[in-house]
Amino acid sequence: MDEAVKLLVDKSKQGHNEAFEQLIKIYQNKVYALCYQLTNNQSDAQDLAQEAFVKAYRSLSGFRSEADFGTWIHRITVNLWINTKRRQRPEVSLDATLTTDKGEMTFDVPSDEETPEETLERKEFNSLVKMALNDLSEEHRTVLLLREMQGYNYDEIAQITNCSLGTVKSRINRARLNLKQKILQQARARDIKLPYGNKH
Repeated sequence: MDEAVKLLVDKSKQGHNEAFEQLIKIYQNKVYALCYQLTNNQSDAQDLAQEAFVKAYRSLSGFRSEADFGTWIHRITVNLWINTKRRQRPEVSLDATLTTDKGEMTFDVPSDEETPEETLERKEFNSLVKMALNDLSEEHRTVLLLREMQGYNYDEIAQITNCSLGTVKSRINRARLNLKQKILQQARARDIKLPYGNKH
């Protein structure tokens, strides 16, 4: 783990809110991106990210300093999504102020803006991908997002999901095949031409 991050974690464990706010700034974009990919909804993503940081803050005492903080908080995020995705969304949003027994911390929502032209251009294909992702099992969807969207290697994904390396590799391979098949099926059904062709 980066020395600067380790120092911030150590200070956060001692109750320094300013240090934890710095950790939030470092990791919030990546955590939010993962949340958005998991929930496929901006509001739900904000809620999940908020929950993940609150859970991390309250669980700091159990964090081992030799571990990677980014991997740890992504594991928290994935577990929260799997365990609470059907639970009613918390009313507090990511851009709200979190009140703790040590004071208050403010969260900022990363910008997710794109031009109308870009939105229109990617809408149909993104729709296919999102539908296909939603059709995958939770296990396949999780490992695929961690690998393809978040860029984690197999060992890191095994740590985040608490699975063996062999299981992770198998799930990723199956998830890729399933996703491709579902996208192709939906493209044919809706007569949509894919950017990379539709030959298979």
